[in-house]
Amino acid sequence: MTSSMTSRVAIAVCALLAVSPALAQVPKPADAPPAAVPPAAAPPAGAPAAGAPPAGAPLTLGPPPGTLTAPPLAVPAAAPAAPLKLTPPQKDALTGINTYFNGVRTLAGNFEQFGPDGQRTEGQFFIMKPGRIRFQYAKPSNLEVVSDSVDVIVKNRKTQEQDLYPLSKTPLKYLLADKLDLTSEANVTKVSVEPDLVTVVVEQSTIFGDGKLSLVFDRKTNELRQWTVTDAQGFDTVVVVRNAVANQPVDEKIFRIDKLPIIPPKDN
Repeated sequence: MTSSMTSRVAIAVCALLAVSPALAQVPKPADAPPAAVPPAAAPPAGAPAAGAPPAGAPLTLGPPPGTLTAPPLAVPAAAPAAPLKLTPPQKDALTGINTYFNGVRTLAGNFEQFGPDGQRTEGQFFIMKPGRIRFQYAKPSNLEVVSDSVDVIVKNRKTQEQDLYPLSKTPLKYLLADKLDLTSEANVTKVSVEPDLVTVVVEQSTIFGDGKLSLVFDRKTNELRQWTVTDAQGFDTVVVVRNAVANQPVDEKIFRIDKLPIIPPKDN
């Protein structure tokens, strides 16, 4: 996979699946160099280095045979979080969003995406609930992100390379649920009600680690305006929704995913 492909995949997946953008876009600060260690005495000429395998032994990636290694520490599962205690204005706002969003069965429009490094991409999106979405990125990007209600793929249309993720382990499960109920969702940790906007913050634990999903709705129409994914390292990716049209016919075929591995043709 080329570096440009990796960069664009990182941006797309960061926005939709909460992968850390630091892995591919933002260089991490260099760690402090370790303290100097005096060099060990050189072995006699012709002698193998300490711990080296016998000559001709196959290369191994694990510890030498007989080495004792500590088992991984067991981390106790966190207790389920209690639902956020809502004020009457917060509950009224979320009830309106639930009613509107649960009445939306299809949604189509345009999007703009802003990565943590400031890179901007755009394209079209199509949603069919439950569980189906397609993000078609405009040129020069060759990306598309598709969910068929079970899995999500991030695909390069030019090279046909693709990565697959379970929908249930991504933030998309909130946007694509058959029935949304933000008033009882235990993962909702903050609700901000302003004259024009309502912001709902959902803490999430996904296949890629912990993160935060901030959904912004129009206060008057209850329409989804944008969302922001914040990963465990604090990097934000923002997706802005534009020109969205609800409950219009959408072709189900655009959500199909080819999950078979791509086999290159054999040379004659």
